[in-house]
Amino acid sequence: MKTVIMAGGEGKRLKRVSGDCPKPMMPLLGRPVMEHILELLKANGITQVCVTLRYKPEQITDYFKDGADLGMHIEYRVETEALGTAGGVKACMDFVGQEDFLVISGDAVCDFDLRHLIYEHQRRKPDITLALYRNSAPLQYGLVLTDPRGRVVSFIEKPPWERVVTDLVNTGIYVVSPRAMDLVPQGQFFDFAKDLFLRLMDRGGHLLGVPMSGYWCDIGTPRAYYQCNLDALDGKVRLQDVPLEDTEPKVFDRPLQRSLWPGAQVRELRCRNRASLMRMMSEYLSEFGADFTDGLCLNTEKGRVRISPAANKSAIIIEAEAGDNKSSARLAAEYENLARECQKNE
Repeated sequence: MKTVIMAGGEGKRLKRVSGDCPKPMMPLLGRPVMEHILELLKANGITQVCVTLRYKPEQITDYFKDGADLGMHIEYRVETEALGTAGGVKACMDFVGQEDFLVISGDAVCDFDLRHLIYEHQRRKPDITLALYRNSAPLQYGLVLTDPRGRVVSFIEKPPWERVVTDLVNTGIYVVSPRAMDLVPQGQFFDFAKDLFLRLMDRGGHLLGVPMSGYWCDIGTPRAYYQCNLDALDGKVRLQDVPLEDTEPKVFDRPLQRSLWPGAQVRELRCRNRASLMRMMSEYLSEFGADFTDGLCLNTEKGRVRISPAANKSAIIIEAEAGDNKSSARLAAEYENLARECQKNE
């Protein structure tokens, strides 16, 4: 699937920290935000990209060029006057053709599973599918109200608290069917949220909202930008150049670090905050006579368990010894499941 990246914004609210730097080129862990977006696209199987530009376009084109260094193909469309979000995408229709395509912002950081969004669009076949994100303080965003099947029934733009009826916000990430773009005038200012969506709904069009799991942050303000950098440092956003958390535990024949018992089964569980997870495990297991002299050690009827933080990564190590390999593996799995339950409360 081809993608259009909207990267023409000046970022006026961010200028106190960005100066003349376009928002998509603001650094996140030493690399432009838009580079992380491109890597996310590539990780989701997308390599054909067209970028809409307006503010200081040469800073972006000089850096990314034709995308070959990233293993992608990148084209650009430079606006001489502002065309709005939908108007800018309309100028890319010669690139898109007659197939469904993805639209994403070049200055919002996320780690969504875009394949899931595309799958839902292809399965339900709406005019446009919107990626939605749950936000506990949604006042600065456009809210999207959906029915139980996900069909969009209303938009509420940056409401006061008394008008907040949902926590789902519009992320500016869409899967679009070309027929929807027929309603966008050529060469005129036209916005997705304020113009196209409302026009589609007035004409009985189908807009689908899909709540996405993961991380999303619009870096439009200095506070949001700095918080996003902190989140990236803390591992709250999964960037493609940083190893992702393993979905399955690693089991090792030999411990990764010193084990108290020969033949112990050892599991590594990745986590966001190993000290916080160790605190919760310690609080729970202290009632069962755990010893804290060297990690968290516990003697049980089934065998012996030691839980300790990894020395050089955000993970904990679970060691278990119960007489034989099979029993030791079951005991290690039991305490790994306990740790996962504690993680949910982090």
